[in-house]
Amino acid sequence: MTTQTPRPALASRRQLLGAGGALLLATFWPTPRQGRAQGASVPASTAPEQGLLVENAQGAFAPNAYIRIATDNRITLILPNVEMGQGIYTSSVMLIAEELGIDMAQVEIEAAPPGGGAEITGGSTSVMTEWLPLRQAGAAARSMLVQAAAMRWQVPVAECTTRSATIIHVPTGRSLPFGAVAAQAATLPVPQNPTLKDPATYTLLGKPQHRIDSAVKVQGRAIFGMDVQVPGQKIGTVAACPVVGGTLAGMNKAAALAIRGVQAVLVNTANNTVCVVADHYWAARKGLRALKPQWHDGPNAHVTTQTIYDQLHDGLNGPAIVANTKGDAPAIIAHAAATHTATYQQPLLAHATMEPINCTAHVRPDGCDIWTGTQIADRARDTAVELTGLPKDKVNVHCQYIGGGFGRRLEHEYVTQCVEFARQVPHPLKIIWSREEDLTHDRYRPAYVDQMTAALDSKGFITALTHRIVGPAVVARWDPPELTKDGYDEDLSVATVITPYTYPAYRLEFARREAPGVVTAWWRGVGGTRGLFVVEGFIDELAHRAGADPVAYRRAMLAQNPRALAVLDKAAQAAGWNTPLPPGRARGVAVQFAFGSYMASIAEVEMPEPDNVIIHRVTAVVDCGRVLNPDQVISQIEGGLIFGFSAALYNEITLEGGRVQQSNFNTWRVMRMNEAPCKIDVLLMPSTEDPGGIGEVGTAAAAPVLANAMAAAQGRRYRTLPLLSPRNGADHKEQG
Repeated sequence: MTTQTPRPALASRRQLLGAGGALLLATFWPTPRQGRAQGASVPASTAPEQGLLVENAQGAFAPNAYIRIATDNRITLILPNVEMGQGIYTSSVMLIAEELGIDMAQVEIEAAPPGGGAEITGGSTSVMTEWLPLRQAGAAARSMLVQAAAMRWQVPVAECTTRSATIIHVPTGRSLPFGAVAAQAATLPVPQNPTLKDPATYTLLGKPQHRIDSAVKVQGRAIFGMDVQVPGQKIGTVAACPVVGGTLAGMNKAAALAIRGVQAVLVNTANNTVCVVADHYWAARKGLRALKPQWHDGPNAHVTTQTIYDQLHDGLNGPAIVANTKGDAPAIIAHAAATHTATYQQPLLAHATMEPINCTAHVRPDGCDIWTGTQIADRARDTAVELTGLPKDKVNVHCQYIGGGFGRRLEHEYVTQCVEFARQVPHPLKIIWSREEDLTHDRYRPAYVDQMTAALDSKGFITALTHRIVGPAVVARWDPPELTKDGYDEDLSVATVITPYTYPAYRLEFARREAPGVVTAWWRGVGGTRGLFVVEGFIDELAHRAGADPVAYRRAMLAQNPRALAVLDKAAQAAGWNTPLPPGRARGVAVQFAFGSYMASIAEVEMPEPDNVIIHRVTAVVDCGRVLNPDQVISQIEGGLIFGFSAALYNEITLEGGRVQQSNFNTWRVMRMNEAPCKIDVLLMPSTEDPGGIGEVGTAAAAPVLANAMAAAQGRRYRTLPLLSPRNGADHKEQG
């Protein structure tokens, strides 16, 4: 139970995600893709017009998997991570540009094709995994270019430097653009351990930088999956049985084909889905309505929300996997003079990304092209290989900007669906899910029930702790080999085993219960989001029980963790924790270590009525190691908090008769502008540690800090999400 190791050694998803940078760097970049099809994404603001082919790499300088420099000084960075609003393109360009000696505006970006390694974007791992490989890639290229120029000038390498994609001989002022020596540099051996710049000399890293994709997005030139236009393509929209496991019973095919613009009605009997193909989306949408598919609901027609919760609560008793243990916590609790127990419940959640699911595929006898937004391009390619029987080198995946991922695009079933339908037509086919299809056929964040019991000393501090988690093991479906031998999903350790606190004795148990009638998947924050709500809520309860100030109680528990203690102290100071509040207001606090980053957050709220929460102010202090782009970190925390508050207050996927009840934003509530915090202050701690992740840190903090503030305002505990659920009415009854 400690966080002194800066990078938690977790298996499962996080380990797989973390492999990407090193694997891709180790793969020599042979040639670029054959070209960008019309409508493919050209992310950088200096990119050429859409539809132009990428130049042939013959004669280009490509010392590693990331960099290609042409003789005309055109610089292309090939990046394994995909941009979905988190700013990874900007951070990646900063890392390479700093070491290479180029301006960010001189860079064109190309998404790496599948096959270079574990090219996965998720788990807040992108900067952590790219921090060293991208700098090494830039430094190696710089060393070779400088050496080539020095050989041409017949001067010592030490007398040369790089700036704005130019090699400069400092004593004489002579200069050469990179392209002028690219061919000669390409003949030199690649340095295996290039010398990296001293951080004291950084001109880009650590300084606020504008997002490189801002201009193309503001101008409407950014190409998302929804925007792809392939010559000759048709548009399809789909419907699947509203009950998982149901089958197609009938449809009015003639009525659909009678709609003007409808070209075909396709059926996939293996997955019981239908697709109406038309000249444009509106015709396809009208055709699907006219089709009126009927369904046999199948074996899950009995499933309700209560079915799932009953199954989870049943798992609080009986056999369980012992996932982590220290000392004999059950024995200490059994003989303790004082104990405290609390049970927490969290719901199914949809991703509800702004860009609904879509994919474009063109399947031909000699090849297959796929255009989509995906967080895992290898699986998008591999599913097409399996379906078509084509070799891998004949399947091209063109990665586009993603309009919100949150883990949804770590799935690939929509690519499978698109390729299956595209095989039935001679032309390229773009499928677009309606918002209703997207919400009711999502792969949901699992529902969980947690129970924690603590033995307490005379001052109310923990002497032993048991924690039982009941719920699904997502990795068992997503990557079965990463499930531990005894069936544990180690992502559940984030924010439960791995916390800023230490305990004399501890026992974590996991009772696996796979939810019937739904498919569960990763959701923004994953183990960190679900674990923090439980642990920080429980710590707050113990502080209240002990009659202690919540900040002071945590400070005592963090004495051996200086980084966590520092962010807590700074947050308390910045938020004015010890200053009086206006009548009716209250504060709550949460401390976390997740994704390699520390954060303390304090929320100030007012609750005029039990179901009305006004978030006046949120203060967050972050130690994420060395900060690449301060503006980007701040915006990620701000956005993550609002995303998390929205889910914590309002969101829950419910089922009746096996059918998901939420179908659009009228039933899946998103926080409005007038409901967002009046003020969010994000403060960054200076650090020389390697960077931690940041994309999910704010989301993970949202539920616990808000629940603790609401508990202070209302004088009762909130152990059930969403926080405004009627089920929270009984949560004020302290157990222990």
